[in-house]
Amino acid sequence: MEITQVTDVFRDGIGVAIRLGAPILLLALAVGVATAILQAVTQIHEQTIAFVLKLIVVILFLVVGGSWMMTLQEYTLGLFELMK
Repeated sequence: MEITQVTDVFRDGIGVAIRLGAPILLLALAVGVATAILQAVTQIHEQTIAFVLKLIVVILFLVVGGSWMMTLQEYTLGLFELMK
């Protein structure tokens, strides 16, 4: 493998990691901020509420949109093709 191919593989790997992780992290961030605002307004300071809500939302997102994570499979198959 040449150095350009190696940098392309690493760049694509970072892109796949961002595409897979960013939506889940942004969703958890939005739920966490909304829960924090709600807790500040109502003066309920229970930390398990935020955790449980984020957990439920992330699990639902993975169940509904889990097939979208097939980008990782495409990336892996591309890597195996480069190894031949």
